Amino acid sequence: MAAKAITEVGGIKVGKLLIEGKTKQVYDVPSQPGHSILLNKDRITAHNGVRAHELEGKAKISNQTNAKVFGLLNRAGLRTAFVRMVSDDAFLARQCEMVPIEWVTRRLATGSFLKRNPGVREGHRFSPAKVETFFKDDANDDPQWSDEQIISAGFTVNGVTIGQDEVDIMRKTTRLVFEVLERAWATRNCALIDMKIEFGVDNTGQLLVADVIDSDSWRLWPSGDKRLMVDKQVYRNLASVTAADLDTVKRNFAWVSEQLDAIAVPTDHLVVILMGSASDTEHCERIAKQCRELGLNTELRVTSAHKGTDATLQIVREYEGVLSKLVFITVAGRSNGLGPVLSGNTTYPVINCPPVRPDNVTQDVWSSLNLPSGLGCSTVLYPEAAALHAAQIFGLDNFLIWSRLRVRQLDNYCTLVYADKKLRGVRGAADALH
Repeated sequence: MAAKAITEVGGIKVGKLLIEGKTKQVYDVPSQPGHSILLNKDRITAHNGVRAHELEGKAKISNQTNAKVFGLLNRAGLRTAFVRMVSDDAFLARQCEMVPIEWVTRRLATGSFLKRNPGVREGHRFSPAKVETFFKDDANDDPQWSDEQIISAGFTVNGVTIGQDEVDIMRKTTRLVFEVLERAWATRNCALIDMKIEFGVDNTGQLLVADVIDSDSWRLWPSGDKRLMVDKQVYRNLASVTAADLDTVKRNFAWVSEQLDAIAVPTDHLVVILMGSASDTEHCERIAKQCRELGLNTELRVTSAHKGTDATLQIVREYEGVLSKLVFITVAGRSNGLGPVLSGNTTYPVINCPPVRPDNVTQDVWSSLNLPSGLGCSTVLYPEAAALHAAQIFGLDNFLIWSRLRVRQLDNYCTLVYADKKLRGVRGAADALH
């Protein structure tokens, strides 16, 4: 009996079936051009489909896991195809033509890596994480490919030719995706051992992290203990598969989804921007804007260390009495007493960011730099630099802030690559950003 044709998912009318894989279907969405709906199946497979079983409830668990993972990546600022969940077993995504390469990142040597690299001990740690690439070809068991093979293949994906620039960007993005999720999982005392992702190119020419990231995509070891693995490797390792085994796999997958709910992004931090005069408000607002873009909680206050020392110190004490994660950014020109006074009276970081004026540059900067002994405040000249410095401090134990900093570094790299590529007149993903 033929399967009933699907015309609607999550209240959204779908068009033609674009792709059907082992564990999902991809449908066009006529009402939202440039978008697709990915519908998960209650099916688990391994060894390129040689092993396959129906697993009731897997579609819902996988969809939830995928949404939570991509939600983290989107919050970090990475470019992904994921938009939102539309039903228990489906999500809306930007429609992409897929690059036929699997990108695998490894922190520890295990599994197939050991088979391909005899002599390497299991558990060998890769620093930085190792990135490998595999051509998607089930018939030949997804062979490992080099950069040269990918480039020589000359893939053209949605009008973008995959060359060295695209390979370099995908490699850096792949490693960053892993590091973001590795730090997120560390907050649950889980070690992310390795994982795979894929990229697509949307109809504007942008390279995006696409497809699905769920418990089929990684090795995850609670407490770093391989014996406690909760990923699909449990299913792969089974000599034979019983109903009880499938139930164990399903419980593991559900546990992973629940743990993702428990990954909390710390919000117990604050950047306090203190200005010596209300006339410095514009400069301080620029600092605050940069801070907020990096996900930093920010407050602005007006106080003068020269004219109201007691009031200034009282403000500091008020914040110290409430929070244990504080950074003070002080904005004062001419004779900057604000930063040094704070530095001498608090153990929290103090960053000077004087509002430099062309007619008084030397004095504005020198009063922030020439400090008495025993003071440790730093000095930067630009609002962005002050915000970045504060974010680097908080990023030491806040994985999302750390992630946004790393994404900004990646964006800086991509901007340079794309600018160079455009100058060379090469058609690629660069054109999507201009």
